[in-house]
Amino acid sequence: MIKIVFLGLTFQELVKAYGDQARALLDGGADVLLVETIFDTANSKAAIFAIKQLFDDEKRPEIPIFISGTIVDLSGRTLSGQTGEAFLISTKHGHPTSIGLNCALGAKEMRPFIEAISRNTTSLVLCYPNAGLPNALGGYDETPEEMAEDVATFARDGLVNILGGCCGTTPDHIRAIAKATKGIIPREPPKSIRPNHMFLAGLEPFYIGADTNFVNIGERCNVAGSRKFCSLIKNKKYDVID
Repeated sequence: MIKIVFLGLTFQELVKAYGDQARALLDGGADVLLVETIFDTANSKAAIFAIKQLFDDEKRPEIPIFISGTIVDLSGRTLSGQTGEAFLISTKHGHPTSIGLNCALGAKEMRPFIEAISRNTTSLVLCYPNAGLPNALGGYDETPEEMAEDVATFARDGLVNILGGCCGTTPDHIRAIAKATKGIIPREPPKSIRPNHMFLAGLEPFYIGADTNFVNIGERCNVAGSRKFCSLIKNKKYDVID
């Protein structure tokens, strides 16, 4: 059996931990389950799997799932290297009611990445950035009015359905955002994205359709390509494989 480990925890341990948390939230009457600040997609997959188990195995009534990733810097990638578009594909099986980004960046810096999310999902789009970037002391300097104006452009341009604030924001920031976006029509999600295509993702998104040219698939497990790998397979030492 191959053991998959994330940050010192196996996939099974992560699933149990997320399942315990989700179960407690459901018992407490939660209306939405939010899997947020995702810096590594494998963790979000463990959370999605755990939540789906509660719905399927424990026959609990399904409630909406929201998913929010975190782009760690201006490279536009999660900490584990995925682009936002690839992140969408990797979590698509969870059928999130809403998906988007939070934390790490201020609204100005987050703009191009929210645009990419908005173009590539049929789900509702959520966004709650920080109050700008942290200063030298780790604080956040954007005023409620400054942040509200930046975030309101997302709404006016039809990019989002749900807005809020993350690090450095206060009730005054949220109040200003609500005021700045009052009366703006939310984003209308597209009916489909790239119909008749297969969606794949590693660090980058990849789409295969009828007009796609020759696709070369790299093998990760080839007994003819590695003497060490071949020896491990022959001796059934599957736990050694990494």
